[in-house]
Amino acid sequence: MSYTFQWRPVFRALPEMLWGALVTLEIAILAMVIGTALAVVLALAKRSGNKTFSGLAAIWIEAARNTPALFQIYMIYFGLGSLGIRVDSYTALVVGITFNNAGYLAETFRGGFSAVPETQIRAARSLGMGAVQTMWHIVLPQMLRAVFHAMTNQMVWSILMTSLGTIVGLTSDLTGVTQQQNVLTYRTFEFFMVAAVLYYLISKTFTVGARLLAWRLFRY
Repeated sequence: MSYTFQWRPVFRALPEMLWGALVTLEIAILAMVIGTALAVVLALAKRSGNKTFSGLAAIWIEAARNTPALFQIYMIYFGLGSLGIRVDSYTALVVGITFNNAGYLAETFRGGFSAVPETQIRAARSLGMGAVQTMWHIVLPQMLRAVFHAMTNQMVWSILMTSLGTIVGLTSDLTGVTQQQNVLTYRTFEFFMVAAVLYYLISKTFTVGARLLAWRLFRY
């Protein structure tokens, strides 16, 4: 083995890589927040008795869960572009991950809604709560408690999915910065090893933080 490791270029580029890590986290959080809101709507639509709403939700969920995330991002960036709808790489990545998150979380939330006893809903309505109040104060808190760990896993998946941004020309995230430095220095192993460590630290920090939050919120 004649390969000689050179870490100095990596250390010089480390501030830029850390900034890229912040962009990665920004994209993941944005896609997760919007995806979660959409997933609640999709889950409720799927559970509703309205065939139109249920059917549209089913199409979204099936498309998100049964096609590669890579294809979904391609369709948003290149597919819409061929129709004359131009989106930048950042927006395409956020929309693609959001679409994927919403589809996966919708099924998770649908199971979470089913875990809330109907007796509690009837009790809330008998106390004079309206449908919105019952959903906000009774159903959603219990549903989120049931699916919290699944949401944590989805957030980690979102962080890792941001690496797909390079396929649509995104250069500001961690993978994009790493790829640019690799092209300039040809130190492939060194740069991608450090990038992998940064991805691990981001994901692990979020997982530990989520566990602490779950202990704080759901200890009773």
